[in-house]
Amino acid sequence: MTTRTAPPETELKQPPSRTLPIAALALVITLVVQFIGQLDINVGVGSVIVFPMVWGLLLGLLVSVQKVKPLGLNVQKAAAALVGVAVMLLVARLAFNIGPSLPTLVDAGPALLLQEIGHLLGTVALALPLAVLLRMGKATVGATFSLDREPSFAMVSEKYGPDSDQYRGVLAMYVFGTLFGALFITLLTSFVANWHIFDPLAMAMGAGVGSGSMMAASSASIVAAHPGDQEAILGMAAVSNLITTVLGVYVGIYIALPLADRFYRVLTRRRAAPEAASPEPGAAVSAGAAPAAAPTDDLAANRAFREQAERASAEVKLPLWLSLPVLTVLGIGSASVAATSFSWRIVGGYAVLLALVLLGLALAKASRKISAIVWITTVGAYLSSPWFFAADALNSLVNSVDFLSIATIMLTLAGLSLGKDIPLLRRIGWKIIPVGLVAITASFLLSVVIAEFTLGLWS
Repeated sequence: MTTRTAPPETELKQPPSRTLPIAALALVITLVVQFIGQLDINVGVGSVIVFPMVWGLLLGLLVSVQKVKPLGLNVQKAAAALVGVAVMLLVARLAFNIGPSLPTLVDAGPALLLQEIGHLLGTVALALPLAVLLRMGKATVGATFSLDREPSFAMVSEKYGPDSDQYRGVLAMYVFGTLFGALFITLLTSFVANWHIFDPLAMAMGAGVGSGSMMAASSASIVAAHPGDQEAILGMAAVSNLITTVLGVYVGIYIALPLADRFYRVLTRRRAAPEAASPEPGAAVSAGAAPAAAPTDDLAANRAFREQAERASAEVKLPLWLSLPVLTVLGIGSASVAATSFSWRIVGGYAVLLALVLLGLALAKASRKISAIVWITTVGAYLSSPWFFAADALNSLVNSVDFLSIATIMLTLAGLSLGKDIPLLRRIGWKIIPVGLVAITASFLLSVVIAEFTLGLWS
């Protein structure tokens, strides 16, 4: 995968004076939702958990669409540009979750490794064709190349940009999975476990879909059906979830995302000409484009029209010297509220994360063929692994930064950027529900079937 680039004429530099207000607004929303905390809604057969990051997304969206004091298009695009850098910090923090567990990955057996094919490709095999059938447009790729947990934002943002339809597909699936994923997989696992046709350890491997809450809910249902194997089920599910998280970055970048993109193009090639002639609903708004046809044949009018269209569709670019300090202030504030107090260890943790992001970007620029996401993940995992001499000191600092506090910042900024994308989000609308249900089902069941086969092969 190569880092996404855009022609110079499609990029606009954002003055710092226009970036600071959106950063201040994001800081206020982030602190408010962190104080609110998570909300557990009992629905009888399970609970729907609304985390602060979801509150941040929803509140940011409300601010973005309100008409009292509308957010300008460039302001929303500045928020989207900040999202693109925030995902780098999120990946850096994720790398420090991966490193300490690398020995477990080394010791994993072939059954654990092979069943990951189900988690990583099951969504492409079944959910993607359904999304194409429902005409979700290019958002299909982002919504179905995986179950779209936190690392997915980084992969899609780097390849397509945080202002793309593919990115909005990730966002839609992420919100669906966060709100309803644990509840649905609880029902699904209970149903499958009561068939008594799969080994409970195979189902435990299937439970490791890459989400902690979904893994816990699924493994609890398996334990309920096989209480005598509780310890083995919980341990196997935890290791499977770890492997999905570790391998997910690399397989997602180099296999799942390119495969989903190619599969989408194959399935929609007959529509390509009509869609080129008639853009899909919301495309003009999501790109900020001007009307599709030039108003007159007058040369000056046409030139003005083209300039207006180019500015409307341009992507706002923020320099790292501005975006990284802004996100650091947001991050320290969010992490301090999550930890219930300010600590210099949080500042030290962010210093380590910033250094890792800058190193990853420098290595990506030097290598040109390996993306910054891969460099950040690989270097961060090594620095936090037992094989690095200073791992304990670095882990102590970085672990003071709550992982979900960074996700809250990212989704709050995403919400503030969504006002311009309402037509596309409306077009996705209810379609994300059947697509999401099929994606979770495909990921779990395909993984279980592969694990069942490999367990029998190597038992």
